[in-house]
Amino acid sequence: MEEQKQNKKTLTDQAQEQLISLKESEYLKLKEEAIAAKEYSDRTLRLQADFENMRKRLEKEKQDFVRFANEEIILELLNILDDLERVVDLAQAQHQDLNAFLKGVEMILAHLYEMLKKNGIKPIEAEGKPFNPHYHEALMQVENKDLAEHTIVEELQKGYLLNEKVIRTTKAKVSKKS
Repeated sequence: MEEQKQNKKTLTDQAQEQLISLKESEYLKLKEEAIAAKEYSDRTLRLQADFENMRKRLEKEKQDFVRFANEEIILELLNILDDLERVVDLAQAQHQDLNAFLKGVEMILAHLYEMLKKNGIKPIEAEGKPFNPHYHEALMQVENKDLAEHTIVEELQKGYLLNEKVIRTTKAKVSKKS
């Protein structure tokens, strides 16, 4: 029974709030600091939310950019595709004018080359140049006494640069001495 009274008294003591006496100026200063701390906490939470929203928005913009980055090039290619379809339609209609057909194909090629150039793509100059493994791929070697060894004799497939970066090497025949 005595033990129960003591437990009750301990619980009562713990439940009571301790009173501390402070000067009024100290109390007001603590109260002011508590308000400031609450404001800083709220501001930090808002900044974190703003940062998270900005991060999500930038991630979405990045994904959209990657998805639609080629849109302009694709639109230009669609115009070239339309031109090719018109030329094929003319050929299928059995027009006997081979020169007109050839002229149409040449115009389409010129349009395609211009689009590539506008987008930073240019062909690698190869024929008659010294072989360079960074720009050329030797598929064949042919004996040629008139040219220096390792000179490109013929382009088998054109190579291209995209803003000075090789995106496809030139496939070529290369000279060799006998």
